[in-house]
Amino acid sequence: MRTVVSPGTGRRYPLTMICEVWRVPRSSVYAALAEHEAPALTPCRKRGPKTTTSDAEIVEAIRVVLAITPFHGEGYRKVRARLAHQGLAVGGKRVLRLMRQHHLLAPRQVGPPNGNPAHDGTIITDRADEMWGTDATRFYTEADGWCWFFGAIDHHLAELVGWHTAKLGDRWAALEPIRQGVRHAFGTFAKDVARGLSIRCDWGPQYIADAWINEVKWLGITISPSYVGEPECNGVMERFIRTLKEQCIYLHRFKSLEEARTIIGEFIPRYNTQWLIGRLGYRTPAQARAAAQEKAA
Repeated sequence: MRTVVSPGTGRRYPLTMICEVWRVPRSSVYAALAEHEAPALTPCRKRGPKTTTSDAEIVEAIRVVLAITPFHGEGYRKVRARLAHQGLAVGGKRVLRLMRQHHLLAPRQVGPPNGNPAHDGTIITDRADEMWGTDATRFYTEADGWCWFFGAIDHHLAELVGWHTAKLGDRWAALEPIRQGVRHAFGTFAKDVARGLSIRCDWGPQYIADAWINEVKWLGITISPSYVGEPECNGVMERFIRTLKEQCIYLHRFKSLEEARTIIGEFIPRYNTQWLIGRLGYRTPAQARAAAQEKAA
């Protein structure tokens, strides 16, 4: 009808007149014309040069990495680092996009926002064996009931330097990771051998006992307690305990304390030698300690 010429005016009929005669809204006519005349849309893709490796090949490589890694729920940053270790350089945003499109990201629960903390500084040190963190957590066994895990970790390397499991979580059990760590880092166990080292702990009964305080001071270690109600002060150890639970404790149903000690004992070396730390350049704690020792030699 729009192409028909009026015999009176010699011009085509206007759309307003056509819609008024046919009692059709002009908006409907415009929408139908736009849908009819619009060209076929192509999928939107990122601009710029194309890489030699296709998305399908990268997704396949990501699936292989997720299948062979000994840990669960690793994020896109560590996946990208493991791909780089294999010689496949891929941008982090591309890895995130592909993992999100193919539902390869681990689900996470975002907690409520925290208030203003008393601790607003940093706990990461510039070198190894300058500050350690220590803490404990409990796990359940069928034969022995609730048992304890104690650990000590370096704040620079995130390396677990000592650990201990026990039925009774007293001051003597809390001392065992410190003893192991001193022998591991300083090569011996003697008075003032660890002078210059600080230990970060909370206000648990094990860490305010005279026996624990006296032996730690005998080793030359300075005690640096965290703020009350501020676990961020001991965040390196708290983060390891979360990793231990997610990657080991929650995945097993321990029959006894002895079985738990064996399984946890297999996990600790795997963590120290294979767990990637982002702030260390996606190196493992063992690699970072070896590099620090080589630099100091």
